[in-house]
Amino acid sequence: MGSEEIFQCLRSANPGRAAILALGKAFPHQLVMQEFLVDGYFRDTNCDDPELKQKLARLCADPDKVLFLMPLFALINVSGKSTTVKTRYVVMSEEILKKYPELAIEGLPTVKQRLDICNSAVTQMAIEASESCIKKWGRPVSDITHLVYVSSSEARLPGGDLYLAKGLGLRPDTRRTMLYFSGCSGWVAGLRVAKDIAENNPGSRVLLATSETTIIGFRPPSADRPYDLVGVALFGDGAGAMIIGSNPVVKIERPLFELHTAIQHFLPGTEKVIDGKLTEEGISFKLERQLPQIIENNIQDFCVELMGSAGYSEKDFNKLFWAVHPGGPAILNRLEKKLELLPEKLNASRRALTDYGNASSNTIVYVLEYMLEEAKNMKKDEQGHNEWGLILAFGPGITFEGILTRNLTV
Repeated sequence: MGSEEIFQCLRSANPGRAAILALGKAFPHQLVMQEFLVDGYFRDTNCDDPELKQKLARLCADPDKVLFLMPLFALINVSGKSTTVKTRYVVMSEEILKKYPELAIEGLPTVKQRLDICNSAVTQMAIEASESCIKKWGRPVSDITHLVYVSSSEARLPGGDLYLAKGLGLRPDTRRTMLYFSGCSGWVAGLRVAKDIAENNPGSRVLLATSETTIIGFRPPSADRPYDLVGVALFGDGAGAMIIGSNPVVKIERPLFELHTAIQHFLPGTEKVIDGKLTEEGISFKLERQLPQIIENNIQDFCVELMGSAGYSEKDFNKLFWAVHPGGPAILNRLEKKLELLPEKLNASRRALTDYGNASSNTIVYVLEYMLEEAKNMKKDEQGHNEWGLILAFGPGITFEGILTRNLTV
């Protein structure tokens, strides 16, 4: 499809309403195949605990071949299936472990080494994702007026926003906003902020970038922390970028998704369900097994509130598209069941999880790219049920982030 054809098939953007104008992504060079993960992880951490190795193998195994005990694996899936992750990209490599062997040893103070690696890695990935996005956008980097930067994988002052701005050659008067340690909901939180900036600053163009690496929390397996195995089986690294602005320039900018109502809720009393602490050994995360159930119990009211501004009700869930952060199969499965969604409604989220794992805040970018790919192959009679939809993510708090969105490409 040529560029002129693309312009002709787009729906018109509403004046003054913020829209996503381009997407970009980037990954580290290390590709991990899930089938080789277990042996590699236990070799790299010099661990020979057969029970822990068997548990991780079960998490990573083919879903048709293995069933799990509920207490440990509730975060992965309530039906006995595996993580469904097939491939992931990671910063961690044999070269890094040779240079910093202490990262694979329990109890050593390694936060300085981790931050040295992470700070450099997330900046490089964010630069690459942003450059890819800017190239697709079609306007010069000097036209970027604002930068929103999101990461839960670094800690420094000045922050990664400045290093990203410097690496891209942004103008010194670019207005920067930084969101740290928002976890998996970070991208949608950043998109909410970028939307407000774009709609309240006429002519502005906002670069939203996020970059994450699991090295900040990489640890050897321990019988005292069986929940760590969930992260080993599930999480990946990468970066994503978007350009957001209103009133797209005709024949230069191609609006993809128009952003409407954006809301955020936190659930009182759940702040320990997703618990992370920066320690001498890096970041330590603990996810409680009731997380999928809590999301299931609260998701319907949240979505109904979000949908209401477009005139939709709880009877209309299957009339929308769903761009859901794939925190894990259990969360997707429970959401699908609770809202009685057709199986294909979460295809893009499941594909992103399979190909990239849970890459924390970045993953929504990969979901939206798959949605655009699917929209190209959509039949005309299917497009009416895919114009409006929800972008959703869940993070520490427990915090729900959601944006009512209109797909301009169908």
